[in-house]
Formats: sequence, structure tokens, C-alpha cells
Amino acid sequence: MTLPAHAESVPRARRWFRKFIALYNPACSVDDCVLMLSELVTNAILYGQADGDRHVRVEWFRDGTSLRVEVHDPGLSADVQVQRPAADDAHGRGLLLVESIADSWQSGPSHFGGTVVSFVIADAWPSDA
Repeated sequence: MTLPAHAESVPRARRWFRKFIALYNPACSVDDCVLMLSELVTNAILYGQADGDRHVRVEWFRDGTSLRVEVHDPGLSADVQVQRPAADDAHGRGLLLVESIADSWQSGPSHFGGTVVSFVIADAWPSDA
């Protein structure tokens, strides 16, 4: 899914993900995945930088029993890191939340140009599905 880089795209990404993942009957928490997706799309919108019209691309893949969700931003490839905000900081917990829920996450250059941040849920489907 390709979305314009503005705040209204976050709930749109959530609805899209819920609609299409439901067809595959995952065993993992869809609510947890939607929460992490929301954080990554929000970060891409807030922190991705590029000239011209910006768009965020969301993709998800099933790999055996694993689910991988990727959020691509056309901005310059950045060093994406988990922040450790102070208790009274209002922002900065998105990747910390992803790190605590997902089995793994990573960031790097996107094959579309810019940056990709992704997370993996290892046992999203039973091994016999």
C-alpha cells in the first residue's frame, strides 16, 4: 500500500492491514501488529525527509510461520535507533514499543530508495497452516 505522508494515512494503514491480514487467519495478535504498524508509519511520516511529494509504502509478507511488516520512506537513509526517553518525555517510545513486542526489528536502506523499518513476528501462523 502506498500512502501520502500525512497523519490521515496512519488510520488508513491500520484499516488496510486488518482487512488483508484477516484473510490469512493469523495466530498472532493482530492488535499488536496494528499498534507496531501505526508506530512505524507515524515515524516515517514525522521523520522521513525527501524532496517533492512524499509517500510511505507499507508491505507485509508471510515467510513460513513468520510475518514481516515493512514501512518504506523515500527520505534519505537514516540511522534509525531505539530512543530511551525520560519518564516525562511526551514522545520517543515508538521503536521501544516495537522492540518490546516484535520478535525482531531492523532498519536499513529501502530497495525503493530511502529507508525501510520492519518488524517480524516469528510464530504468526501455526507450522501446519
